[in-house]
Amino acid sequence: MVANRLLLLAATCLAPVALAWPAEAQPRQPRQPAPAAAPAQGIVRGIDVAGNQRIEQDTIRSYMLLQPGDAFDADRLDRSLRTLFATGLFRDVTVTRVGDRIRVQVEENPIVNRVAFEGNSKVSDDVLRPEVQLRPRAVFTPQQAQADRQRILDVYARRGRFAARVEPKLIQLDQNRVDVVFEITEGDAALVSRINFVGNNAFSDSRLRDVVATREQAWYRILSTSDIYDPERLNFDRELLRRYYLRSGYADVQVTAATAELAPDRSGFFVTYTLDEGVRYRVGQVQITSTLRGVDPEALRRELAVEEGGWYDGDAVERSVEALSDAVGLRGIPFVEVRPRVVRDREARRVDITFEVAEGTRAYVERIDIQGNARTQDRVIRREFRIAEGDAFNAAQVRRSRQRIRDLGYFGQAEITAQPGSAPDRTVLQTTVTERATGEISLGGGFSTDAGFLTDFGVRERNFLGTGIDARLQTMLAQRRTQVDFSVTDPSFLDRNLAAGIDLFYVTRNLTETSGYREKRVGMALRAGYEFNERVRQSWAYSLVQRDIFDISSGASRFIQEQRGQTLLSQIGTTLSYDVRDSRIEPKSGYIIRVGTDVAGLGGDVAYVRLRGDVAGYIPLERFFGDSDYVLALQAGVGQLTPWGGRPERIIDRFFLGGDNLRGFSLAGAGPRDVPSGDPLGGRLIWTQTTELRFPLPLPSELGLLGRAFVDVGSLSNTPVTGTGVADDSSPRVGAGVGLSWRTPVGLINIDLAQALVKKSYDETQLVRFGFGTRF
Repeated sequence: MVANRLLLLAATCLAPVALAWPAEAQPRQPRQPAPAAAPAQGIVRGIDVAGNQRIEQDTIRSYMLLQPGDAFDADRLDRSLRTLFATGLFRDVTVTRVGDRIRVQVEENPIVNRVAFEGNSKVSDDVLRPEVQLRPRAVFTPQQAQADRQRILDVYARRGRFAARVEPKLIQLDQNRVDVVFEITEGDAALVSRINFVGNNAFSDSRLRDVVATREQAWYRILSTSDIYDPERLNFDRELLRRYYLRSGYADVQVTAATAELAPDRSGFFVTYTLDEGVRYRVGQVQITSTLRGVDPEALRRELAVEEGGWYDGDAVERSVEALSDAVGLRGIPFVEVRPRVVRDREARRVDITFEVAEGTRAYVERIDIQGNARTQDRVIRREFRIAEGDAFNAAQVRRSRQRIRDLGYFGQAEITAQPGSAPDRTVLQTTVTERATGEISLGGGFSTDAGFLTDFGVRERNFLGTGIDARLQTMLAQRRTQVDFSVTDPSFLDRNLAAGIDLFYVTRNLTETSGYREKRVGMALRAGYEFNERVRQSWAYSLVQRDIFDISSGASRFIQEQRGQTLLSQIGTTLSYDVRDSRIEPKSGYIIRVGTDVAGLGGDVAYVRLRGDVAGYIPLERFFGDSDYVLALQAGVGQLTPWGGRPERIIDRFFLGGDNLRGFSLAGAGPRDVPSGDPLGGRLIWTQTTELRFPLPLPSELGLLGRAFVDVGSLSNTPVTGTGVADDSSPRVGAGVGLSWRTPVGLINIDLAQALVKKSYDETQLVRFGFGTRF
């Protein structure tokens, strides 16, 4: 009786449920036995399983809550049915009682043969595949496929494609296998149509739009994704706004909301940031207190980046904390903690800051773990650490280590986190890196004032076979210059503090228009360098170069005619540098000092001592203009050439002035000259000085345009050539002008308009100077 009721109820409840799947792939709901009108009677004598192909019968029986010997129970039979469905192994399950036995009829879910994507062009398969959970040889379930569909939609949503559609389709194969194909209609990206700000009084909307990473859609952003709506980017924008206000003195600022409203046609978003600026504070009293023995607070004051009376700057406070920690750590005190205590006086609009220097938690580095470097060898990363296993934990050294790893350029991301060790005073430094491509192939062309029209081709691998070795082959063919360079550099030769390398080069230059001759250089150089510390570095180089001056113009100066022929240069040189710039690529603060000496004459045909030195300093003007692109750059250089040994002096060893080192004058256009022929003769003593203001242009920053205004001053004198018609005047020359730098996807373009303000009558000037580079 009970069995008949169960069969009847099961038959009436098996109506298919419509889903967006082929009928043979539709999941079925558990077939629940009807509740018995009276307590079940009898004992289960056995469980029969049918319909299974891959799954063992004993495995199916193990999910049953009724086992042989148990009394029949409709509730437990129902729960057994649900348990079997919950495994996700079956498309359909039927549980019935046949006499004193239980019959379990199953239909297994298919096995995934492969997962494919169709219709996706904006997002590659390699990006989508990790997002889906269905895998080949895994059990297919419609629920999992729908979940994967949503994950794919989320990927497109993060890229601003909210109109994307995804439909999972099944292709039935033999042996109960299926191919899962996600058919994708990507749709158009939803761009940010407008960015608004509410509550901003101190800064205009246009200024704040330059602060946030999200940009309004524009035709020139075709190569950028900054104008595509990204919810995660809005949170980042809130932090950028907050930090910008903190740098400007608004210590109480709050970015209360960042909302986005989708246009009715789903074509774009209107983004609104709501701010509560608060009041602007000046820095009041700044104090340093210390509980560490032997640490004089006043001696640390020069490390502070905040000044009394200036506007409060949250970033400057953080920089001060790091600088104080580093300064105390370098004094041999390993466990240091610097806590800034900020006291606001809202009525006086003043902030008093006290930096408390105290002993930090005692901890030692137990182990340094590295993960994510599938290609780069561990030793390449470990040698950048400024802290070793067993050392006292020092947060400043960890920060430096992280920056050094990032500066390698081998990784898209590099993070170092401190994890608990095997004991309370032990720390494990977990280093996680994400490798990126380090090989480069460049091909480009352009125009340079000095070289003319040019084409450039280069191949470079900055991390050869994961060893950190930098190998490069570069060629340039131009109207007035041909150059081939091959170089290999090991930044840590023999795993020591020694960078070693070799250069092979071939260079020809056509100087007939400026100096009346052509020159060729073929040679090699051996290089080695080492660091004394983070700031001080020394390098050595030995060069062996065959030089040739040929094809001298018939109207060239007789002093040039005398230079015809080949000479062999054997030179050893050294350079000592002290670098405290914030960046080596685009410095905006700090300075660098370099001094060097070259000695030729240890073999070869020429003998001289050449002294050189230069200094460059960068002063940020953000506090005055509210934009970090305002920078004042001051540069100066000097050189002195002194022949020795009585060997003949060559013109190609002398200094020349004009062009890059003195704008407003043509290449070698200033300095000693044979006036009748107009040929420059070069000099033994040179000095230059440049003052340059770099500033942003009133154009979107995505265009990569930067303006410059400059004044160049220089002098070249002391030529060894004497005679009638030779002019050698050491008085300074001055050039001034404006320039434009444009960072394009294919390289850096520089255009300078300069006027020679102070010159001699025989000097050669140049109004426009144009340069093109394929890499920067």
